[in-house]
Amino acid sequence: MSANVLNAMVALVVFRASSFYLGVVVVGLCGGLEFAQIRRREWQKVAFNSSLDCITCIVAALVFWGIAGNSGTPVAVLIGAAALAGVADLLVNSSVLSLPISITSGQSYRSTVFQVTKFHVSAYPYVFLGLGVGLTYLGLGLFIIPMIIVPVVIARQAFASYLELKAAQENTIETLIRALEAKDKYTAGHAQRVATFSAYIAEEFAFGPSRSERLRYAALMHDIGKLVVPNQLLNKPGRLTEAEFGRVRLHETVSVELLRRIDFLAPVAGDTTTEAATAAVDGSVLVEPAIIHVADAFDAMTSTRSYRKALSQETAFEELRKGSGTQFNSACVDALIGAILRRGEAYGAGHEVDDHEWAVAPPEAGTGSAGLGHLVPEEQGAKP
Repeated sequence: MSANVLNAMVALVVFRASSFYLGVVVVGLCGGLEFAQIRRREWQKVAFNSSLDCITCIVAALVFWGIAGNSGTPVAVLIGAAALAGVADLLVNSSVLSLPISITSGQSYRSTVFQVTKFHVSAYPYVFLGLGVGLTYLGLGLFIIPMIIVPVVIARQAFASYLELKAAQENTIETLIRALEAKDKYTAGHAQRVATFSAYIAEEFAFGPSRSERLRYAALMHDIGKLVVPNQLLNKPGRLTEAEFGRVRLHETVSVELLRRIDFLAPVAGDTTTEAATAAVDGSVLVEPAIIHVADAFDAMTSTRSYRKALSQETAFEELRKGSGTQFNSACVDALIGAILRRGEAYGAGHEVDDHEWAVAPPEAGTGSAGLGHLVPEEQGAKP
């Protein structure tokens, strides 16, 4: 994106005097050529990207040339025209590119546009760098070409390094999640859903891409400490003894320590224990644990567990609202409920995706607050 935006802006400046649209079209078409896609013969992607870059360049040219004119324009006007041309490029690119991404990923178009636009904004400063390079080229000629090539090479190399680091991070998370899945497949599915619900809340809070990504990683690993908990305790259908409960609670401390030892997750690790998440209600501490706490509670209530069958989505919403401001962060509760309702999604009884086999069939409601036994009359066998 950085290289494409820079080159497009240079083309707008260089071809401005003659309004040479063909030059802009050629630059746009070349901007969509990705060598990795060509090697994989992904011609549909190449054609789409080249066409989109061509369209955005033309739209940017219409805006830039329409404001700046052909010649004799003050620098201040050129900067303003470039700024508006960059906005037009960003909006067209984001809105069109989000269509295939939304279709193939299954995400809502609104959510996809929001994420893609945040990504494209990082390339926006290159609009002004391209303006400067273009104006310098008009004054110095071919001597400016190295100034065009070097920033492009640096930008591509920096992004390549970022992708390598991101791949290493993903591999780290994937390895740990696979270890968790090998121990308990249910817990692994639960982690993925908590990450999804956490992402919904993050979007409502307008988190930036980096913060949202760290939150997703932390949500995926929030239960990683269960690797030290015996499966017979995790899947025990009845009430836990005090000693057993203490053993299960140990996973919270282990999860926090693991997150703190991973550099790129340390900023959101904080303290993800239940007590810390509850303390986040007053807004005095990191909000990420509170987000994961709400997402975790919602999925726990809308999933079948060894001690209780899944509750309905309406019941889960009501329980979150009851605990809002005390047990749960009220802003996180409102954000999650609002995000799910706006997406028209349904979870809980009758909408479960995972089908697990249990040694003992889970009851409608279990014992204690974890089983939400207070939701059925005592005469049916549940204890409040």
